[in-house]
Amino acid sequence: MAETRTKTIALPAIVDLDALDGVRDTLIDAVESGPVDIDGRAVERVSTNALVMLISAGETARRNNFDFHVAEASPPMLAAIDRLGFGPSFAGMMKG
Repeated sequence: MAETRTKTIALPAIVDLDALDGVRDTLIDAVESGPVDIDGRAVERVSTNALVMLISAGETARRNNFDFHVAEASPPMLAAIDRLGFGPSFAGMMKG
């Protein structure tokens, strides 16, 4: 059986309500088909809803027995995670 390749999803600089639909649609497909790495290095601003969506996607990937990581999160993204108290939820997902 062939090994499933990790899909990398790059987040846009602004992850707000306008960007959520596109990111969500990409995440839905990705967490159903294999391991996922979220590239957060370009994030300048991220909404609470986007962070909750990432937590949910990580849980879905876990239920599907796939790895889900947030790689290279930008300082603004890390600050938002901390400020909103989501550190424990992201602790097992952070990479790099």
